[in-house]
Amino acid sequence: MADKTDKSSDLVDLDRLAPLALHSFDPASLRTGLIIVDEVNGFATTGAGNLAPAEPDAQVDRMVSETVRLARRFDQSGWPVLAFLDTHEPGVPEPPYPPHCERGTGEEDLVPALAWLESSANATLMRKDCINGFVGGIRADGSNQVVDWVLRHNLQTLLVVGICTDICVMDFVLTVLSARNHGMLGSVGDIVVYEPGCATYDMSVDTAAKLGLPKTATHPQNATHHMGLYFMASRGAVLADRLQ
Repeated sequence: MADKTDKSSDLVDLDRLAPLALHSFDPASLRTGLIIVDEVNGFATTGAGNLAPAEPDAQVDRMVSETVRLARRFDQSGWPVLAFLDTHEPGVPEPPYPPHCERGTGEEDLVPALAWLESSANATLMRKDCINGFVGGIRADGSNQVVDWVLRHNLQTLLVVGICTDICVMDFVLTVLSARNHGMLGSVGDIVVYEPGCATYDMSVDTAAKLGLPKTATHPQNATHHMGLYFMASRGAVLADRLQ
């Protein structure tokens, strides 16, 4: 769904009307867990599916590169990593999106650069069947895989990266902020979103029309990335653009 457009003007008014405060964060300063949201082929590997970039995308490539660097640091330090993998059963739609990341297609697997996490002793991989990873972690008995992971590692901070900034990442972050405020996450204080490790997709009005989609399917990448960050920060997330 990537689309080559001139995105340079997308942020002019947003930066003025809805400014972002970006900070530095040191993952070693507290017991920090890394959460990777949906960096799977179906969203982040060029040409891999209906919701993957149709062409190489700079923002998505940056996200994967930054996530790999960060995940390697966590793994080498013995710090915990939780990776969500968007995984849907064939034939079960997730409106309003076309079929994507269906089990057995390969779209639901980690991008090649992160596939090594499958054998990492420090990584927990969690398949989810909906946008919201926290909801996707709810078991039949009412317990929650995300909560269990946080409490098991006695975490104080969560560091979040992934795709899409304004959809799966934002839904998870907003929910986990409420879970923290509700006292479900033990010692967790800050939820930190690392901006260079996040990305979303781009779809122009023309591309939407060519695909037979309504104008409401238009999705300007830079603007929606900014909006996702803004709404997460407005609910209490800390935005970081550099790591110590």
